[in-house]
This record gives sequence, C-alpha cells and structure tokens, in this order.
Amino acid sequence: MSTSVFDGVPGATAGERGIAHFGDPFREQRRLAAGTAIAPLDDRAVIEVSGPERLPWLDSITSQAVGHLRAGESTELLVLDPQGRVEHAAGVLDDGTSTWLLADAGDAEGLATWLARMKFRTQATVELRPDLALLGFVDGGPAAERVRGLDDAPIWVDPWQQVAVGGHQYADVAAHPGADLAWRVGIVPEAAARALAAELDREDAAGLLAAEALRIAAWRPRWAAEVDERSLPHESDWLRSAVHLNKGCYRGQETVAKVHNLGHPPRRLALLQLDGSDAVLPEPGAPVFAGDDEVGHITSSARHHEDGPIALALLSRRAPIGDLVVRAEGIDIAASQQIIVPADAGATADVPRLTRLSRRPTAPDPRDGGV
Repeated sequence: MSTSVFDGVPGATAGERGIAHFGDPFREQRRLAAGTAIAPLDDRAVIEVSGPERLPWLDSITSQAVGHLRAGESTELLVLDPQGRVEHAAGVLDDGTSTWLLADAGDAEGLATWLARMKFRTQATVELRPDLALLGFVDGGPAAERVRGLDDAPIWVDPWQQVAVGGHQYADVAAHPGADLAWRVGIVPEAAARALAAELDREDAAGLLAAEALRIAAWRPRWAAEVDERSLPHESDWLRSAVHLNKGCYRGQETVAKVHNLGHPPRRLALLQLDGSDAVLPEPGAPVFAGDDEVGHITSSARHHEDGPIALALLSRRAPIGDLVVRAEGIDIAASQQIIVPADAGATADVPRLTRLSRRPTAPDPRDGGV
C-alpha cells in the first residue's frame, strides 16, 4: 500500500516503490519535462550528515571532492569497495550546517550504517530522515517555483547536465542527452509536501514512470538499476558526475585509476531503442543477445513519450557494435544500439593521467580499506 505524500492527488496509482502514475504516464512525462509537474520520489530517501568535520571526512572516504563544498552547492558521490566496485551512491547538497545525501531507498539504510561505522572520532553525526520528502522537477517552470516556496526547501541540482570538475565523459557525442535535463530535487518536510499535494490536481503531478523515462533517455545511471556486485563507475560513464580523478587517496581509487588509464572497463552501458515492443517491455535482467551469444542484460526500461520503448543495458566490452536482440517473456525484440561507453573507454582520453595513488599514507587507514 502506498504511503506517498501525493496519495491524495487525483488519479494517484500505486506501484511497487511509490506512485507509478496519475492516470497518463505519457502526458506526465511531457509536463515533467516542461517544468510544469512535480514527481514525488518515494523510491528515494534522505540522510543528514552534520558536524564540523563532515565535509573533510566525506571527502576522505568517497569518490568525490567534497572537502570544500560551498553552502548551496550540489554534487554526487560514490562509495567504492577496495576493488573499486560501486557499493553506494548519493546526491550531495551542503547548506552550510548539514550535508544532505539523497540515496535510493534500497541503499539508504546500508549507506547510513556504513557511514556511522566509518566515523571513528570524527566530529560528525549520521541520521536517516524519514520525516523528509523528496520532490523531483525540471527547473525553469511553475513546478520549481512551487517547490522552492516550501519553507525555503534545499534544492539538489543534478550534476549530470555537464561534466563535473575533475570528472571525465566517455560518451563520444557532440550533444549529450543529459545536458537537456535540468533535474532538481527538493528536500521538503513531509507535512509541507502533503500540504502542497492538497493544492494540486493530476495536471500538476507526475509519477515514477515519467521520472524514470526521462532519466533513461538522459543515459543517467542510478544505484537501484545500473549497479550490481560487479559494477565499476567507468562502465556507466559515472566518472562524468560522481568521481574526481585528481583528488587524494580513497578506498577503491587504485582501480579507478588503473581502469581509466588502461581504457578497458569489463562492461559498457548502452541505450537500446526497442522495436515493436509496445506490448512487452523488457524487465531489468532480461538478456541481450548478439546472434546466439548472450552479451549483456537490461538494467532499466521505459516507454518514452517521444522515443518510444527504450532501455539501458550493460553489455560485455566485446559485444559487437550494431543491432542486438532482447529476449523478454519468450519474445525476441530487435534493439538498435546507441553507444554510451565505448569498448576502449579512457584509452584515448585527452586528460591528465592520474597516478595510481596521488598520496599514500605511511600506514594503512581503515577508512581507506587499506589503500
């Protein structure tokens, strides 16, 4: 049963993780993209990190340079294991007093637990904030004005629109689709979000199906979909927004440097245009084939209001360039491939090469996983 702050909006239809739609997912996508609709992000959660040492501490244990984050500035970070695989991911916003971490709901508790375990004597506190709601919108329209008017709500600015300072884009395209999506998330007290919802009708709201369709079309990875136990940030082009290639030592940095320098991530993310799949939309995990060879699997899929059925897929680095086939519910679906991460990602990158460790502590630090 849904417990969304937008339950009372006409047409609200519950899905597995929150409100799926408000009656017409395609129209909701258009309104969301135009900045006139607000999406309750019930599938995500908020972690508050406070204390005077919060930023240098987070800087020392994550992939992003956040040590000097200014009040009101947004970014994104990853927590990697010692082998450089993605364990946790979060959007980051500091307001001068607290650092707000926006995580997928399935990851939030694990991330908060890990952070609390890594504190040691650091002057910082970590707290899950179930009393806060997350409202997604595209900047530039009335939706932005409504959310910003709620008790001066902090607004996270998705850094996916451009390559972050210290990051690198593998996608070899003149115009990245993420540049067109000015995605924002308001961090709002639950009571204020419910009061806003009471003033809305279905024309002012969009469900998770709409938000996911825009995300997939923008080639934007997220923990709940594109991450598994093998995931490296390079495979999803996550160096673009969540990894600073020139910061100091952190857990997993050696693998980040090695894979980037050699240019051979084991897998690569691709967008698939699905032909004739109006009746069947592949679920995450659906296998992808090149001829008789299985070369990957679907991570996310959606029916886009302009592009039709689309999906993100993690493919083997050696998967051929060209058309593929997705197998779903016993049906073979033709798929046209758009390359996001090239097979030789990083090998020809014209960027300063990161030394495998820019600094090495004299003794292993447990917060670095022994790096």
